[in-house]
Amino acid sequence: MADTTFTADPTRLMVAAAVGIVVLLVLIIKMKLHPVLSMMISAILIGIGAGMPLSMISETVEKGVGETLQGIALLVGLGSMFGGILESSGGARVVAQTLINRFGQKKAGAALAITGLVIGTTVFFEAGVVVLIPLVFSVAKQTRKSTLYYAIPLLAGLASGYAFVPPSAASVLVSDALGVNLGTMILLGVPTAILSMTTAGIIWGRFIGNKIFTELPQNVKEIHDEKEETFPSFGLVLGVILVPLVLILCSTLAEYMPFPQEVKDGLKFLGEPFLALTIATLFSMYFLGIRRGMSKSQLKQILEHSLRPVGMILLVIASGGVIRWMLQDSGLGNVIGPMLENSDLPLILVAFFIALLVRASVGSSIVAITMASGIMASMPAVMGENMLYRGAMCLAICGGATALSHVNDAGFWLVGTFLEIDEKTTLKTWTIMETIVGVTSLLVGLVVSMFA
Repeated sequence: MADTTFTADPTRLMVAAAVGIVVLLVLIIKMKLHPVLSMMISAILIGIGAGMPLSMISETVEKGVGETLQGIALLVGLGSMFGGILESSGGARVVAQTLINRFGQKKAGAALAITGLVIGTTVFFEAGVVVLIPLVFSVAKQTRKSTLYYAIPLLAGLASGYAFVPPSAASVLVSDALGVNLGTMILLGVPTAILSMTTAGIIWGRFIGNKIFTELPQNVKEIHDEKEETFPSFGLVLGVILVPLVLILCSTLAEYMPFPQEVKDGLKFLGEPFLALTIATLFSMYFLGIRRGMSKSQLKQILEHSLRPVGMILLVIASGGVIRWMLQDSGLGNVIGPMLENSDLPLILVAFFIALLVRASVGSSIVAITMASGIMASMPAVMGENMLYRGAMCLAICGGATALSHVNDAGFWLVGTFLEIDEKTTLKTWTIMETIVGVTSLLVGLVVSMFA
């Protein structure tokens, strides 16, 4: 395998890294080349430009893929299957409908925000939008309010859950890169997600929903509501969703519990992320599937369908991991680390702005998280910090990778298309909402870092 670091001329290394990142942006933005190919080309250019031996470049590419995927590939796959069953069983919709009924129409926005937060931790953002957006139209039709009044809270909840709370792909990716255990990520991510959801969803959603009136989409009459009796119970769905979170948290807190060592070891084992998600997936298969009449072939079809987007996501993550390890093995962290440490900017802020710049340039939150966490992880000073500090940095990176969604982000067009609003309105509503989520998480990260 390649050495951990490569001694290169600092100036040549900085130029190579800058050129590689510029090439990456040009290939994705101007040439419209797929991010996987773009990141591989960029990584190789960085290695060659830094003067790394060709054999070392090959070894670093292999190591980058292996080191990156070994920590998250299984978790992303299991999380996707878990979310797929939750979605197909109607569990996501029953959570939303139950909360709307209990909160009442006047507070339906808050109910949808909470629903988005809960569901966003288990399903991909796009799937959450497709499944839950009909409820927005249903409530808006009854209250005659702007669809934005309910859509923005839902979208903010989905974005916050996906960005900060495991087992979502984004939170798993950044915590793995910076060596933060998922229990710590949950303890930090849940309150951050709640604050982000409140500011960007409930407060901003209420303000912009009253200011801009958007009509129901033309095809809203075609949306049919399924009979409620076909859905699982709210308590059952919530219980299944909480299984992995509780197991992972118990694993993290086991050391501080007054239990015999054998019990602590058992809790730690059950809370291993791969096992917690495996148990949760099996629970969902039985309680939301088999017990409610699903056949084995139906379950198999649901699981296979849920895994379809996983391959592409893992390829993008792996390619980003190659850049991360190319930067790390070339010794970039040892060059820029001292420079950043001597600057007046807190490293948490640096991490946020790196993720923000990549997000604004490329559009992909996964690419932004991979790049930012890779650059920060290459700095010995960052990895030498305690886990609480690195957890705070995870929040900042995920926040930066969420903010400034605009025309180069697929989510921007997805939301605009579903709500049938033009680009200007999408920028004034969705983009600002995403940016509020990002800034809120940055502020939380800065506060947490002060106590680290």
